[in-house]
Amino acid sequence: MAVPPVEGVAGGGTAYGWNDGGLNVSNPLKGSIDPTEVPTADLVHVWCLPSTANVGPQEVPRNLEPVNLLAARNERESVQLAIRPKVSWSGSSVAGVVQVQCCDLCSASGDRLIVGQSLKLRRVVPILGVPDALVPLDLPISQISLQPGETTAVWVSIDVPNEQPPGLYEGEIIINATKADTESSSQCLGKAEKHQLFTELRNCLDALEPIDGKPLDEVVERVKSSTTSLRKVLLSSSFSEFFSDNGPVDMMDEDAISNLSVRVKLSLTVWDFIIPTTPSLPAVFGISDTVIEDRFGVGHGSSEWYDALEQHFKWLLQYRISPYFCRWGDSMRVLTYTSPWPADHPKSDEYFSDPRLAAYAVPHSPVVSCNDAAKDYLQKEIEILRTKSHWKKAYFYLWDEPLNMEQYESLCNMASEVHAYAPDARVLTTYYCGPSDAPLAPTPFEAFLKVPKFLRPHTQIYCTSEWVFGNREDLVKDVISELHPENGEEWWTYVCMGPSDPHPNWHLGMRGTQHRAVMWRVWKEGGTGFLYWGANCYEKATVPSAEIRFRRGLPPGDGVLYYPGEVFSSSKQPVASLRLERILSGLQDFEYLKLYASRYGKEEALTLLEKTGVYLGPERYTHEHMAIDIMRGEIFSSCRSCS
Repeated sequence: MAVPPVEGVAGGGTAYGWNDGGLNVSNPLKGSIDPTEVPTADLVHVWCLPSTANVGPQEVPRNLEPVNLLAARNERESVQLAIRPKVSWSGSSVAGVVQVQCCDLCSASGDRLIVGQSLKLRRVVPILGVPDALVPLDLPISQISLQPGETTAVWVSIDVPNEQPPGLYEGEIIINATKADTESSSQCLGKAEKHQLFTELRNCLDALEPIDGKPLDEVVERVKSSTTSLRKVLLSSSFSEFFSDNGPVDMMDEDAISNLSVRVKLSLTVWDFIIPTTPSLPAVFGISDTVIEDRFGVGHGSSEWYDALEQHFKWLLQYRISPYFCRWGDSMRVLTYTSPWPADHPKSDEYFSDPRLAAYAVPHSPVVSCNDAAKDYLQKEIEILRTKSHWKKAYFYLWDEPLNMEQYESLCNMASEVHAYAPDARVLTTYYCGPSDAPLAPTPFEAFLKVPKFLRPHTQIYCTSEWVFGNREDLVKDVISELHPENGEEWWTYVCMGPSDPHPNWHLGMRGTQHRAVMWRVWKEGGTGFLYWGANCYEKATVPSAEIRFRRGLPPGDGVLYYPGEVFSSSKQPVASLRLERILSGLQDFEYLKLYASRYGKEEALTLLEKTGVYLGPERYTHEHMAIDIMRGEIFSSCRSCS
């Protein structure tokens, strides 16, 4: 393109438009637009972006290129599809409607990754103006309304089953612009027309239902009559858009799809490594039971309450997360439990034995009121659980971030009670400081380092805030040196309000790689577990469909990783956030790095993490997705023959 002329820069002229011939348009659109007669590429931009991209409404179009992904078995890999209208063609408040159609991914040997089971589409919906909620789309065909001048993103995810044969799987996602009235006509029936349709269908049912014992000729007559009535209904004006001169058509003619569509080529290489069913890193995430009770109107201990908790528990397992339910008491005392049922209930054994669960919380006192004294309850629970093979997964989380001597002493008393019944029990304590009213050392950080000595033997899992370290990754070794792993002591970490930008965390609006980097940091620093305080801790509401409001005083997104489905549609299934998907990706990266370290050693794995530029420290990690693909590709190339 020629350099713009100098004249006119200060006062109009050709400098603003360069010249009239500067834009080369093939097949320029003229007059009214019929999307069934115009190539979709002339109406919309379509391009692809990685899962770490935050695709906002003003995302700038790029060239459409084929998508090439890599996934192990039992892994989920994702990519984003961006669509932006070039023109408006609907004649209404939206720019237009596009139909998105996907098909199975197939290998040369005939194996498939099936739409709706392995391949799923979700629309990216902004929360507080930031892309975050992933609302499921209909499969295999869905329709999306596009807004003028705005980019819409679709999240494409592929779940590879454990037993999926390795190989190259290929398919495509087909995008077509459609007429907006096609989408809405079925929703615009008048009351009289609806009643007529209802009557016709009811008459068919009445004719067909009482046929037991009837003579064959009478049954035939009834079927013929019902067939005539049904054909009359189908040929009515209500369904006219589904008919052509040659009879009914399925959404769009196949030739039209071939000639006018935008086709996104999708390739996935599945390799022979299997992501372990039981996560190598226990990642325990809290679910507020009081939030569920308030929003969904279920009484504590009711059958509906148990059903609601089970839904949340089972849904979160797909994210390699070990959920626990929680409610806070005074001074940050917390009641935590993974199963709402007593230890001798079959459901508890089902929950705790699930191989996807890496750790479970045992309550210190009854979750639902019972006649037994709390002390007898605890003793009985522990005696039952200690006989089980899954007891090694158990932990007791009794107090959240104790701050003073009174809270520390209360915690120690509760832990003593647990250890009286089970000396091998693991008590987990989260903390970021020592007791404020009895300094353990001259400086706050030195006092923080002395907490294990102060809490021993009442805590076995020392769970520290990543915020304490700032950008001083070297301070980690000081914490680890205070622990006695030979006596079963562990070091876990957590994030919450802090650390803040640019450090890895899960706040709304942070970079995608910043979300994913939380688990890179855990792997590099050597933590053996991770805790997150809350996944559904939004402001109180008493209606399932009430808008989501983040809690005051917390960074947006802190404590909220998924949303009630009722906020976005009639579905009762929870809606994941982009951040939750990136947590899953980070946990899968953890397994890749662990595999590489098992073959070549931890130092070599650390070198790989750093030389690819993926993660060097809490302020030095990649902002670009390419580095992640390079690291994963190197692990694939080096380990595929040994897995």
